Amino acid sequence: EHFCDDRARGLARTLAREDRCWSKMDDIDAMADVGGEGVDEEFEAIKSKLEEMEQEAEKLKKMQDEVEEQMLGPGGEALDQAAAEELDMRSIYVGQVDYAATPEELHEHFQSVGTVNRVTILCDKFRTPKGYAYIEFAETEAVQTALALNESIFKGRPLKVYAKRTNVFGFNRGRGGGGRGGGPARGRGR
Repeated sequence: EHFCDDRARGLARTLAREDRCWSKMDDIDAMADVGGEGVDEEFEAIKSKLEEMEQEAEKLKKMQDEVEEQMLGPGGEALDQAAAEELDMRSIYVGQVDYAATPEELHEHFQSVGTVNRVTILCDKFRTPKGYAYIEFAETEAVQTALALNESIFKGRPLKVYAKRTNVFGFNRGRGGGGRGGGPARGRGR
C-alpha cells in the first residue's frame, strides 16, 4: 500500500512539474513574439525537459499498473474469499519473535517443518518489528507439524505458534457499546 501511495505522489509531482513547464513555455512564446534574444535556446531546453518528464511520468504509470496487477492478481480482481482462506490454511502465526530476528532466520527455524513460501515480520509505521510474524507453507500439512514448535526457543525466547485464523470483516464488532453504560461513545470520556 505504501509503495502505491509513494508512486502516486511521485506521479503527481511529475505532472505538477510538467504543468509548470507548459506555463513557462507559454511565457517564452510570448517573449519570442516580442523578439526576446536567447529565447530559442531556453525554449529548446525546456521542451527537452518536458519530453523527459513526460517519459518519466509514463514509466511511473507503468510501474504503478504493474504493482496494482501484482496486488490484485492476474484477472485484475482481489483475492476471493476461498483463495484467502486456502492461503490462511497454509499459514501460521508466530508470536514472541525477537525484535532483531530476520525473515531468513525464521525461515531457517521452520524449514524442518516443510517448504516455506513466505515469511512476513510485521512492523509499525516506523519500520520497527512488532514482535510477531506470519509464515506461509507450501502444504497445509506443514501447519500441523509447525504447531509442534510452539514454545521452541528462538534467539533465547520461547515462540508462540498458532494456526493463522481468517479474519472475517465485521466479526466481533458488536453494536455501539463504546461509551459508559453500553451506549455509543461520545468522546473525551463524558
